Amino acid sequence: MGTWDIGPFDNDTAADFGGDLDDAAMEERESMIRSVLKRAANPADELDAPDAERAVAAAALVVAQHPDGEPACSTYGPSEPIPAFPPDLRTLAVDALDQVVSEPSELAELWGDAPDGPKWRQGITRLRDVLDPPIPPQEEALFEV
Repeated sequence: MGTWDIGPFDNDTAADFGGDLDDAAMEERESMIRSVLKRAANPADELDAPDAERAVAAAALVVAQHPDGEPACSTYGPSEPIPAFPPDLRTLAVDALDQVVSEPSELAELWGDAPDGPKWRQGITRLRDVLDPPIPPQEEALFEV
């Protein structure tokens, strides 16, 4: 895997995807991101590593537009503007991220064997939690009836 760090664009596949987005016309960028997320959210069989890497990058771009999100762009992400995404892409991005870390995901398997695997998984969880925040546990009743 041509990976140099744990960020969404810190691998060859995602960096190439960022370049592909820059090369595409503005009106094509949303459909490119949607297509990548759909492919990962509904894999025919095992989710292969390149599809998963593109999906993480695409999800990071969706997260970047969320009010609670952080910018996704690194040195290797797209440098051209990204259009505003419709809200349904958030759900699709969550579904894609869930597949990225689930079996059978080649990327999850590769990171599972890597020393920085837990940090990578935490990064995926942070992205997912922006789009679909976990429900806080209910406080225990202070008084018993």
